[in-house]
Amino acid sequence: MGKLRFATVWMGGCSGCHMSFLDLDEWLFDLAEAVEVVYSPVADVKTFPENVDVTLVEGAIANQDHLELIHAIRKHSRLVVSFGDCAVTGNVTAMRNPLGGAEVVLDRAYQDAQLLHPQVPHDDGIVPPLIDQVLPVHAVIPVDLYIPGCPPPAKRIRAVLQALIEGKPPEMIGREMLKFG
Repeated sequence: MGKLRFATVWMGGCSGCHMSFLDLDEWLFDLAEAVEVVYSPVADVKTFPENVDVTLVEGAIANQDHLELIHAIRKHSRLVVSFGDCAVTGNVTAMRNPLGGAEVVLDRAYQDAQLLHPQVPHDDGIVPPLIDQVLPVHAVIPVDLYIPGCPPPAKRIRAVLQALIEGKPPEMIGREMLKFG
């Protein structure tokens, strides 16, 4: 069996899931022998590639850029994995939802909370247009697997990836594999 084409993506979240991924430590060398990393926040790749075997998606869908990317991910990935509580439930990223739509949030952040020069940036490329409600990944596209945790511990990430590398479905059973938070 050849190397799996592997991607990780960071949407609306804190990057803690990617930090936990890096906590795989020396096992990252074994992983590097089994996968070809084709897209990641730590790689300089601008367009999501085709024919990806496994994509870990960290974070919730919070803006138009996320919406476009998540649809490309689903179209070009065999397995999409919601990676961490923000991707699975919306978690902290979705705390803005009760405040109202995107305009209310932008006004609060850029006008109400500013003392000097309050203004909502409107130039293209400064702030991606927010969607009115932050959404977990499965609310936008079908998801094949969930890895809960805030962040998921490295041991859980390794168990999932090891199974996928071996061509087996991960056993998402018990507290060690399913605990949120």
